[in-house]
Amino acid sequence: MSAQLDIDFKATEAHFEPLLADRLDEVLRVEQRAYALPWSRANFIDALHSGYQAQMLMADGIVLGYFVAMKGVDEVHLLNITVAPEFQGQGWSRILLDALAIWARGQAAEWLWLEVRVNNLRALSVYEAHGYRRVGLRKDYYPALHGKREDAIVMSLRL
Repeated sequence: MSAQLDIDFKATEAHFEPLLADRLDEVLRVEQRAYALPWSRANFIDALHSGYQAQMLMADGIVLGYFVAMKGVDEVHLLNITVAPEFQGQGWSRILLDALAIWARGQAAEWLWLEVRVNNLRALSVYEAHGYRRVGLRKDYYPALHGKREDAIVMSLRL
């Protein structure tokens, strides 16, 4: 899947590449810029060792974004989706979500599931625009700053 790039540097096309352990430094730099409480290297390594689907969206050697997803019996659970902060608001999250759905359908999944922080209004609006529906709430699901916890909204998309 390719898309014409709409950013300031000279670029050819965006494309997907597998997120592999030897690219984790690049991904971690994006993760740390994107979140107050980012995934750790160990989180990514555990996901890769578990065989989870992990893809990077790239352009001219630059990580635009990535996702990590876990396949279940008839469903896929999105564990992490991130667009680099400097490329947010340009539609890359929709491309990542489309690629995830295409992969999930190829795995015979009937549902996509995810959790999102209740205060992440930007992500909530992206997911809802993509057809995800709110189906539940997980109390104190996410760690938050200062030792606190934050609720998560559970969302699903029927494929």
